[in-house]
Amino acid sequence: MINIFTFLIPFISIFAAIYAALRTMHKTHKPKVALKRHVIVLVMVFVLCCIFSATVYAADDSTETETVSDQIGLALIGAGLSVGLAGIGGGIALAGGAPAAIGAISEDPKAFGKALVFVALGEAIALYGFLIAFLILIR
Repeated sequence: MINIFTFLIPFISIFAAIYAALRTMHKTHKPKVALKRHVIVLVMVFVLCCIFSATVYAADDSTETETVSDQIGLALIGAGLSVGLAGIGGGIALAGGAPAAIGAISEDPKAFGKALVFVALGEAIALYGFLIAFLILIR
């Protein structure tokens, strides 16, 4: 039962945060307030998930040291975080760089090379995250 609940907690937290944001938006019609409520609910549920996971892990009766499966699990979490966070960072970089590059090219077609460099720098962030994940997984 605990394993099923642990699996469902992230989905419940996301739905609770979305519901809180939608309800706030419906009542106040202020997107900033709804976004703040959404983030607050996500953080609260994340903290509860961490506490719950720590409690379940502490309640485990096994006295073994770290096993190979624990190491593989942590490696997978690290690889996923590196790809995910680098992808988010690359998306943020491209959200500002690509429209500016398109605008610069439309005004002066000779600026294509310079604009391409700025867009490629944003893409490189995501590639670095993938490279780190690859290095983690092939260790």
